[in-house]
Amino acid sequence: MKLQRKNRLRALSLGALAVTGALALTACGSDDTGNGGNSNAPSAKAGNIKCDDAKGQLLGSGSSAQANAIDAWRKAYSQACSGVQINYKPDGSGAGIEAFNQGQVAFAGSDSPLKPEEVAASKKVCKTGQGIDLPMVGGPIAVAYNLDGVDNLVLDAPTLAKIFDSKITKWDDAAIKKLNPDAKLPSTKIQAFHRSEESGTTDNFTKYLGATAKADWKYEHGKAWMAKDGQSAQGSSGVAQQVKQTAGAIGYMELSYAKGINTVDIATGAATPVKATTDNASKAIADAKIVGSGKDLSLELNYGTKAEGAYPIVLVTYEIACDKGNKAETLAATKSFLTYMASDEGQASLADLGYAPIPAEINAKVRETVAGLS
Repeated sequence: MKLQRKNRLRALSLGALAVTGALALTACGSDDTGNGGNSNAPSAKAGNIKCDDAKGQLLGSGSSAQANAIDAWRKAYSQACSGVQINYKPDGSGAGIEAFNQGQVAFAGSDSPLKPEEVAASKKVCKTGQGIDLPMVGGPIAVAYNLDGVDNLVLDAPTLAKIFDSKITKWDDAAIKKLNPDAKLPSTKIQAFHRSEESGTTDNFTKYLGATAKADWKYEHGKAWMAKDGQSAQGSSGVAQQVKQTAGAIGYMELSYAKGINTVDIATGAATPVKATTDNASKAIADAKIVGSGKDLSLELNYGTKAEGAYPIVLVTYEIACDKGNKAETLAATKSFLTYMASDEGQASLADLGYAPIPAEINAKVRETVAGLS
């Protein structure tokens, strides 16, 4: 039964969601392969990991936004459960969902919930059940720019929509001047960069534009970039590199990739424009609603939030698994590993890696759902 109640999540504890440093999300569609995005990432805290009857090989694939978290979780889990070999390939949300629906992996990672047609396709693999979304980690998508002499820049959703749709082409455009009356804006041509491959980051960024700038953004949201103009680059690392080296550039990326690049403050209607930080993103995630059906825990993010200090351009990364009909040889390992990821120890370790833990209320539902996988 579809959840009709769309209870707002309780305000997140500052202590639970405080994150130091830039968000260590890596881009969906990364070229990285193997067990994770950063072989030097520290191990998460093992705590009281329950291996149960888990054994054999556990394969996962998908979003590389969570690659560093998966790698740390894998290291800690493997120390406790040596009988399980975990391999996660961070090759992008689209590739992960495809691999899951082809029965190639036991779980997938995605920066966007399953689409109805993807749920339908999952029933062929999940036999007696279907694929469900389990939120595990979140954080901000920064809009970075390269504009000589401008260290502080404020933009709103309509202006961003026009920039990325090539309707605003110069940095001294009247709309940008209005938002930045004290800035010395040059007449430099705007070079807007987007992702070249399918990406959950693109999906979330275009969801924000569609929700908050409907009059100016006429495209459907999706993992693939829909606007006709602009320039593209592979992965958030590629977008970041292009922004760094191109005068007048602007692009969207996970916050960790914006190191050394100026980022845009977003005018949301709150008293003060909001900076792209993990704490500010957490405030927006706390304003989300559960909209999944049955055991699915997909969230509806409030991109139009006007709450003070809430950064509106955020993403949540989901683990996708079968609610029923999991393969017998991987069921125990899937449940055991996902249980650890959603545990207090597993979530607490995210802050050390630069991620924002999922709100406690939602995390409790994730643990309950994982315990019922069959």
